[in-house]
Amino acid sequence: MRHRSTLLRTRLVRGLGAAAATVTLASALTACGGDAKATGSAPDTGAARDTVTVGAVSNGAAQQAELPAPVVESLRAQLPQAVRERGELVIGVGALPAGFPPLAYIGTDQKTFTGAEPDLGRLVAATLGLKPVVKNSTWENLFVGIDSGKVDVAFTNVTVTEERKKKYEFASYRQDNLAFEALKDNTWNFGGDYRNLAGKTVAVSSGTNQEKILLEWQQKLRSEGKDLTVKYFPDANSVHLALSGRKIDLNFGPNPAIAYHITQTASGNAPTRSAGSFSGAGETLQGLIAATAKKDSGLAAPVAGAVNHLIQNGQYAKLLGAWNLSDEAVTTSQVDPPGLPTTNS
Repeated sequence: MRHRSTLLRTRLVRGLGAAAATVTLASALTACGGDAKATGSAPDTGAARDTVTVGAVSNGAAQQAELPAPVVESLRAQLPQAVRERGELVIGVGALPAGFPPLAYIGTDQKTFTGAEPDLGRLVAATLGLKPVVKNSTWENLFVGIDSGKVDVAFTNVTVTEERKKKYEFASYRQDNLAFEALKDNTWNFGGDYRNLAGKTVAVSSGTNQEKILLEWQQKLRSEGKDLTVKYFPDANSVHLALSGRKIDLNFGPNPAIAYHITQTASGNAPTRSAGSFSGAGETLQGLIAATAKKDSGLAAPVAGAVNHLIQNGQYAKLLGAWNLSDEAVTTSQVDPPGLPTTNS
């Protein structure tokens, strides 16, 4: 997730991550997996397989697909011996208590743990010839699990930061982006230029990274003799009502949360769309989401190799496409890429 990534309310606190409460259920991002019992999910049982189901029972957030994921022996050979001999990859996800669609949540059958994060973890495990064992807990316990060795690697929207690199090693797999949500019939687009926000009314969640960025743009516009109006609402439903009622022009929040809400409005009276995105790290750095393992565990390199194999063979693009997250795709997985600096707070 982030700093916690952009999905947690305290994204301003770089030491833990940021989640944003701009979307229903997104506030649950304040938690992440550690030593919790695996949430019941058929894809987590049995031996490593050559095919992985993605987008299962997703409540319309994804298009279910069966993706081939044959074992790559050269990557399997790079695994730490203990993990290879155990034959399991323990995947930490921090979706308690309520989940955060479309990244990780309980599906419509009320038992399957679905979402883009566990799905990618399962694909990586299969590529490495390992059985995926997904453990779901709170955000705080996620890192306890990694530190204690009870979790091998976290797939839970963790943003790479220089502070975190002191204790953990990373394999990047997605861009960490914020997005503007607009009504589908609104032709406005962000275009990467804050000046395009002049005269707009934008909703944002208080205490989040996106609020910090938006208020900085507001100050810049005011210094240029222009302005934008920033609005706050008590919950995501209120934001969506304001957007559909045209009381605001835009909603600014974590890209995955926006992508999920777009799928949920598609068949309604007020369908929405993405009107542009912006790096959660700001203007000078593209924020990256990464698989997170204990420093010097030896897991980041084979996990990055597995992600790159999935990128090269098309499964990665199909996974993100299934979850409406193609705009967060990376061209390559990097081990310990540049992270948010400790001064970026």
